[in-house]
Amino acid sequence: MTQTVAFAVRVGNWVDSPPVRNFIIGLIVINAITLGMETSPRIMDSYGSILYWIDRVILSIFVVEIVLKLYAHRVRFFASGWNVFDFLVVAISLLPATEIFSVFRSLRVLRVLRLISMIPQLRLVVSALLQAIPGISSIFGLLAVLYYVFAVIATKLFGSAFPDWFGNLGLSMYTLFQVMTLESWSMGIVRPIMQVYPYAWIFFVIFILIATFTMLNLFIAIIVNSMQSLHESEQRKICSEIDQATHEETRVLEREILELRSEILELKLLLLERVEVRNNVVP
Repeated sequence: MTQTVAFAVRVGNWVDSPPVRNFIIGLIVINAITLGMETSPRIMDSYGSILYWIDRVILSIFVVEIVLKLYAHRVRFFASGWNVFDFLVVAISLLPATEIFSVFRSLRVLRVLRLISMIPQLRLVVSALLQAIPGISSIFGLLAVLYYVFAVIATKLFGSAFPDWFGNLGLSMYTLFQVMTLESWSMGIVRPIMQVYPYAWIFFVIFILIATFTMLNLFIAIIVNSMQSLHESEQRKICSEIDQATHEETRVLEREILELRSEILELKLLLLERVEVRNNVVP
């Protein structure tokens, strides 16, 4: 039993080692290139069979990697969300190419997303985005309220003259979304409206200042703050591990020093005994 556990630990350490991880990252990049090449009919006519076998070999290696991780970590494998993500991506690729599963087969490109789980920097970015969801949800709710208020006002002000843009609440919200993205907002929307309502620019400038330059920057601020918090957490974790390792090394050194002192003391006592014996022997 002990040998089995030790072998599983060695397998887990080998699968998670940097050389194996870099090898898997290389395969993911190659697989991404081949999946892109499969979208070209001309390339598929010439090299379709080669691309098919490359895809099969890479998928087989991914399956072996997942199986080894399952063997090494057992149930603990599913404790990590990234491991579950890798497992699902590979499992989708194993679905048979029938009409029922044709949609899932087209999701083979999701294997490229495994780069996120393999590269720590990308994992940090995704983790920051997930951690920022509560704050983003609050800002999104506030933005939705502002959209509703401005859409109602715009419908009442401009709906009669510009029904295609502000004829109802839905059209007004879509038009305001275009204004918020600053895509043709001036020449395409506001200037034509100003020909009928000369002071309409006040409404749209206020909306842009609130929705674009304030609310969207709040989204960015929350994400940046989340990334900074995660980075600081990682730094604290690394420092804690370093302190723990240093403390352990210090304890080992102290123990070795005590053992050396004990040995030196024993040597001193032994030398004193020999000197006394020699003094007693000499007349």
